[in-house]
Amino acid sequence: MNKPLLAALSTLAIAGAGVAPAVAAPQVAPEVAPKAAAVTVDFAGIVSLSNCSGSVIRFPNSTDTAPALVMTNGHCLETGFPEPGEVITGQSSSRTFGLLNSAGTKVATLRANQVVYSTMTDTDVTIYRTTTTYAAIKSAYNISPLTVSATHPTAGTAIKVVSGYWKTIYSCSIDGFVYRLKEGDWTWKDSVRYTSACNTIGGTSGSPVIDTSTGQVVAVNNTGNEDGETCTENNPCEVSENGTVTVREGINYAEETYNIPACFTSANVLALSASTCTLPKP
Repeated sequence: MNKPLLAALSTLAIAGAGVAPAVAAPQVAPEVAPKAAAVTVDFAGIVSLSNCSGSVIRFPNSTDTAPALVMTNGHCLETGFPEPGEVITGQSSSRTFGLLNSAGTKVATLRANQVVYSTMTDTDVTIYRTTTTYAAIKSAYNISPLTVSATHPTAGTAIKVVSGYWKTIYSCSIDGFVYRLKEGDWTWKDSVRYTSACNTIGGTSGSPVIDTSTGQVVAVNNTGNEDGETCTENNPCEVSENGTVTVREGINYAEETYNIPACFTSANVLALSASTCTLPKP
């Protein structure tokens, strides 16, 4: 996992190196239609946690008056890592989040009153309910939540991983998908593998992975193989459908989020019993 820990000054230097420089777009031949322009991805709606990163998120059908939700990793839960097979719902919480504006400046402190959902089984996600609404945040700070896409991401898609903890944006592409990603006692399904440019580090756990063509969240950043070890903590391994194990030292991963919207009502109430909800259940 991208450890939720404070890092040394050398790590800060690595974090800075993770920001890809802007480059001029290649010229397009007249007969080829240009691709749609990428949306601007900045820090608006991103949050910093005490040890991780996260974001204020909504779903496609969420109402503006619904309680605002914050998404991070399951392994960022303040009460400790959920056990394999464990799903936590409705747990009281008073955790705080630093809300960032587009420039990465903290403009407010949001507070949770509940862990709506948290697990490290099949995926690695925690969703908090805050004490405010999207409309109130928009009115006070002119900041909108990030929308979680309800569509499976596509290989080759340009993405940005936005860390509120480090106030750093990593730019790369989705390299592909992993049938099973195993790390220590935990196993995640259909994980996103980044190209090497997204060299995420400790503290980036929980960062939203944003499709630069839509501006929507397609995954939540969670881990990377640090030392080349096989299937140990901080050294996840890829397991194919036929059981082949592959280790990619220095490569980082995220967990898809497209299946989450089907498990919430428009009022952001968890609905695990919904017929289209495929999230693990308690």
